[in-house]
Amino acid sequence: MKRVLFISSSGGHLEQLLCLKETMEKFDSFIVTEKNKTTENLKKKYKNIAYLPFFSRQNKRTFPFVFIGVFFKSIYLFFKTNPQVIVSTGAGGVIPMLLIGKLFGRKLIFIETFSRTDSKTLTGKICYLFADSFIVQWEGLLSLYPKAKYFGSIY
Repeated sequence: MKRVLFISSSGGHLEQLLCLKETMEKFDSFIVTEKNKTTENLKKKYKNIAYLPFFSRQNKRTFPFVFIGVFFKSIYLFFKTNPQVIVSTGAGGVIPMLLIGKLFGRKLIFIETFSRTDSKTLTGKICYLFADSFIVQWEGLLSLYPKAKYFGSIY
């Protein structure tokens, strides 16, 4: 059975990722998200879940150190799970895992967040450059991401 790693930051990005539950059930799936008070209880619902440190670009002093921590934890989780496919709904903390996946030849699927109806996210701009499949949830974003695919909303 194909192993698929689903990764996102917490909050709305995770909410969107978890909307893919039916897809997750079709594969040997593993979920990775940020650890905080809102995500700790997910271990009760999902058996294959791991956490990354909370990631934010807002705090300029701690950002480089947290990014390095996320990068090394992503390496560990990548080799622990050995996914064939990585699916992400963003945001920034997912970039290390996606880059590691690309380096090791895994298929990458990035889904631009539902909250962006007419502009790009920073993570989307970066991932558009190397994702194997780039999916938008609003048809209007196809003009910003010409190689993207539109299937409608995942909600």
